[in-house]
Amino acid sequence: MIKKVFLITIITLGIALNWSCQKSQSDKDREAITKYISDNNIDAVEYETSGLFYSIKKAGGTTHPNSSSEVTVNYDGHLLNGERFDQSDTIKLYLDQTIYGWKLGIPLIGEGGSIQLLVPSSLAYGTRKVGNIPANSPLVFDVDLILFN
Repeated sequence: MIKKVFLITIITLGIALNWSCQKSQSDKDREAITKYISDNNIDAVEYETSGLFYSIKKAGGTTHPNSSSEVTVNYDGHLLNGERFDQSDTIKLYLDQTIYGWKLGIPLIGEGGSIQLLVPSSLAYGTRKVGNIPANSPLVFDVDLILFN
């Protein structure tokens, strides 16, 4: 009986130690995004402590959309390895129907502006595989804000 309790304790301790040593997905995303920023010499800053990094290429107008505005954009989306998963020329959409990374990032520029968003998986599709985007994937978007309502 004592051997059984001892064995269960050792197994439980081993599982707990293994669990505590694993990096969280947000830590992995942050590490991958900051490496991408460094490797590509991008002048990016973090949006508060959200994990979203951005680089404003062109500020655009002085008025900015809000998180529920209808926006018209051109964009290119790719994984950190450079694999493009989507692109669009002049598409209209409502920011409140997009990934959270866009809701935070697009309002940072005005009409006519351009921004690069480096979005952690938690602000994109999380643990879900969407199309050819693997689960837990940080994403890069280059977005031109044409206009908004």
